Amino acid sequence: MIKALIARIKQGYRTMEFPSPEIKLPPRFLGLPEIKAAGLEKAAAACPYAAISAQAGTLDLGRCVFCGACAKASPAVKFTKEYKLCAGSREDLVLGRDGARRARPVPEDLRRILGRSFKLRQVSAGGCGACEADCNVLGTLAFDLGRFGVQFVASPRHADAVLITGPVTKNMALALRKTYDAVPAPKLVIACGACAISGGPYSGHEECPGIPADIPVDLYIPGCPPHPLTILDGILRLIGRVE
Repeated sequence: MIKALIARIKQGYRTMEFPSPEIKLPPRFLGLPEIKAAGLEKAAAACPYAAISAQAGTLDLGRCVFCGACAKASPAVKFTKEYKLCAGSREDLVLGRDGARRARPVPEDLRRILGRSFKLRQVSAGGCGACEADCNVLGTLAFDLGRFGVQFVASPRHADAVLITGPVTKNMALALRKTYDAVPAPKLVIACGACAISGGPYSGHEECPGIPADIPVDLYIPGCPPHPLTILDGILRLIGRVE
């Protein structure tokens, strides 16, 4: 026990400042893509999930799994180190050459209701575990989600929002519905990861119908999986803690 305490003291303060311009991401990190018209056909042909439309000159972040195949095939696509990827509508995830439109915070009256506390109930609706793991990382020493007043809770009746990961399989559709119905109003819904947003690799599969149309999504966080910083930025942007 004493050795553990000594080791912890030597580590010092480990929680990162957020938001901060000092945040450094690894060289292999693929963030917000930039696209150009010339050569987009090759990039579209290389995309395994049809996220790029050469004809329209667009890239759909909701379908993109950030594999980097398009950038390797053509200089028309370049991935930056920008981790701020969230959007408030499905349409805003479709990038043109004019760049991205980030999510805006919920209305002021709802922010007053939430106060300084925001509770999330996560539903893993058939996911592989990657998005779930990056959500769990937010509770560690480095990110410390709780310092912002945000916590994951066990019961939907204690939650303000449902955070959905995975493509929402038929087997998980009822569980998601019951969870959503159990969250007291007013409530928010967050689709986290390519699978939750568009089906990802399972898009169009009959066993993965996706989030029901009558469950309104308030925040989309793209990625496969989204980086913990991307998730953190999206959540805090939704409740007006960052701009």
